[in-house]
Amino acid sequence: MKFQVLDIIPHLKNPVTGEIVSTAERLNQVVETARRAEELDFDSFAVGERHAGEFISSSPTTVLAAVAAVTSRIRLQTGVTVLSVLDPVRVAEDYATIDQLSRGRLEVVIGKGNEVLQYPLFGLSLDDQWELVAEKYGLLRRLWREENVTWSGRFRPALTEGTTTTPRPFAGSPRIWHGSATTLTSAALAAQWGDPLFTANAIQPRENYKVLINHYREEYKRHGHDPRHQYLGSGSGAGGVFIADTTQEAKRQFGPIYEALTIGRNVPGNNSPFRDIDHAVAEGPALVGSPEQVIDKILSYHSLYGHDLQSISLPTTLPFEQQLEILERFALEVIPAVRAAAPTTLWEPVDPFGGRPEFAGAASPDAAGTVTADHASYRRNHAYAH
Repeated sequence: MKFQVLDIIPHLKNPVTGEIVSTAERLNQVVETARRAEELDFDSFAVGERHAGEFISSSPTTVLAAVAAVTSRIRLQTGVTVLSVLDPVRVAEDYATIDQLSRGRLEVVIGKGNEVLQYPLFGLSLDDQWELVAEKYGLLRRLWREENVTWSGRFRPALTEGTTTTPRPFAGSPRIWHGSATTLTSAALAAQWGDPLFTANAIQPRENYKVLINHYREEYKRHGHDPRHQYLGSGSGAGGVFIADTTQEAKRQFGPIYEALTIGRNVPGNNSPFRDIDHAVAEGPALVGSPEQVIDKILSYHSLYGHDLQSISLPTTLPFEQQLEILERFALEVIPAVRAAAPTTLWEPVDPFGGRPEFAGAASPDAAGTVTADHASYRRNHAYAH
């Protein structure tokens, strides 16, 4: 298994102590966490995007550029790029710039986002959210794979003259994942194109996310795509990761913070049913406990999901030094055991995108083209209805 650190950059008071860091300090913590994650041999670092609520992640491209400047090997991802409210031309330009700065380390996770207030902020209708992301993805995909693109659609002015966005990506199109949290639609869109899926696995019972994963796999097969490229990522719960010597001690230390944050969150339709720490540890996706407890929980989810990439998020209301201690314990005491028990081909030599970063060999010129060709070859040789 591969491992990602995700920060959607919430900016919250510690609900027990009332302490909160400044905006500047919080943003710099993100960059320092990414630098430390690379030192600890995490595989990727992701920055979220939110345009409402208690978050300061409205400009993930800026933050990722800062991360690119202080790292050299860790892959850079998004979690998610809220493509539904953005201009695909600008997305193509901005993220290709990061791809160049990082020398091919970028992979983007797209989605509609789960914050309804962002739609009126950008002059868009919530009723169009699924159509927005599907149409804009179709254009973004072409802009990164083609030059002199002409295009017309419903939600933005047509490109009537051949358009080539600049800069071009570092080595062909970066890989694009699809984030899925609540409905089958994102899973179906990922399967339609033969792209990887990233399930949020954030607040609901695992069975709810398994429904989305099953739909993705069924649709992926129906479209006749090569199963070698059917990668799956999974989150780790809205509560974050907390490790102590024993699970009892982890619950004692982190329980009051988890429960206060959970009680304070009031977003209808987007609240966790795991209201107390005992319930969250026993049945929820939060990774809280001893190293052995966390290893067992990740592997239990892997037995159900079969995922290749595990994402974790730190409890960012805690003192930063404590966050880094948790990150280090996770890297040293959890990751080796899970990697040994759950191997994957993601970012390995057989994965066309595995060699895309310059440090890994600067890639074939077009890993995305290789995957597309593999899908086409698979369809020619297998009798799937699609």
